[in-house]
Amino acid sequence: MSSVLDQPLIIGENLSLDPIPQQAPTATSPTILIIGGGVTGLITAWVLLDRGYHVTVLASRWASFTDEQRLTSQIAGALWEYPPAVCGQHTDAMSLSNSKRWCMVAYNIWDEIASDPNRAAISGVQMKSSNFFFPCPLEEDSKQLLKMHEIENSGVRGFNRAPSLIQKQGIDPRYGAVDAYEHLAPIIDTDRSMEWLMVLVQSKGAKFVTETIHGDLYDQEDELRARFGADVIVNATGLAGQELAGDQTCFPLRGALIRIINDGIDFPKVESSLAIAADAAHDNEIVFIVPRNDNILLLGGIAQPHEWNLDLTIESPEIQRMRARCEAFLPGLEFARTDPEYPLAQGLRPARERNVRVERELRRRRVMVNGRERMEPSRVVHSYGQGGAGWSLSFGCAADVAGLVEDALHNLPARAMAVSDRLDVEDVHVQAQLNQSWLRDGVGARGGLEIRAKL
Repeated sequence: MSSVLDQPLIIGENLSLDPIPQQAPTATSPTILIIGGGVTGLITAWVLLDRGYHVTVLASRWASFTDEQRLTSQIAGALWEYPPAVCGQHTDAMSLSNSKRWCMVAYNIWDEIASDPNRAAISGVQMKSSNFFFPCPLEEDSKQLLKMHEIENSGVRGFNRAPSLIQKQGIDPRYGAVDAYEHLAPIIDTDRSMEWLMVLVQSKGAKFVTETIHGDLYDQEDELRARFGADVIVNATGLAGQELAGDQTCFPLRGALIRIINDGIDFPKVESSLAIAADAAHDNEIVFIVPRNDNILLLGGIAQPHEWNLDLTIESPEIQRMRARCEAFLPGLEFARTDPEYPLAQGLRPARERNVRVERELRRRRVMVNGRERMEPSRVVHSYGQGGAGWSLSFGCAADVAGLVEDALHNLPARAMAVSDRLDVEDVHVQAQLNQSWLRDGVGARGGLEIRAKL
């Protein structure tokens, strides 16, 4: 039986940054139907296309760049974070252990995408200093101290613990921050990156279909597979997993970000991300300040569970409190101008009680074979519940989905998600060093850089 972890993403072997698939499909290659056009669905499509599959991506809506409500993937803060992220805790040990593995796969690939200036500009991906602040010495908070040590040994670049970052970044000492660390992290301009991803996967051969699917996929698997000629269906629908996977544990985690002009005129230009996590703050409220691109700075944040309505305005009390926290934290922001075209971004993070689900459908199907009924594994693979971490987990989840797709194609029994015993940070660190060496030596994408985090 294959293991999803036996199939790491390897640039030049099964992952290409070029607009053609790493492995071209043949007439007999399997077809995969991906439902969901957000970051999870598009990056899953990318990974599967590069493995030689035919791919159809179906979505009810696509990334838009007008005044209409944008996709959650576009509204996301899109600062890469080591889990648990600033906007909320993982409550499930299984999801957290896997997320630590998934995020490092994504880190290294985003890092590679950002390494080429032209590709960075087109994709909207930059590597910038990411700073985290704490109201007490980390030795007094065992949970945050453990997380810091995991980050330090994970293979991220530029790790530096230094309380002097408080003064260096201009944080108001009256806010109460006394300890801090930084590291380099991908920061993604989501509008630009979603546009780039859509073009990239279409260039690699994906077909796009605009349609809304209703009901549990388990009940319509045969009909959908027949209609789209699909051998396997991937559910990457985010919050719609509540309906399409029959998963009543899915719920929205409403978030919002104020967009301000970051041109250096009204306050010193902010070049680094600055954050206090909800679980690290005394008042359990988030400070999240992230440069979206060269001209826009995001101020956040909020995380409101089970709030379905997108009715917040710049004058809403929670938005006013959010801005006041950021202004108290970083003096000068009180003079900031909001983006006149798009002052407030709000959306529903696709949360789930047991957090991220990347596994095959566990319910078996009744099929007729030669006039006899028998039970067979479903050919639906799920990837949803990423919450506010879709960009951070993207390539890691997609790599696991690719392994699960292969298992489904062989009709192997479906297995429930398992807890990662531990993160092999030494292996990840080695891969990060290989990445840097690969870039220094000027080897092209076909040089065979392996990017993985393994058990």
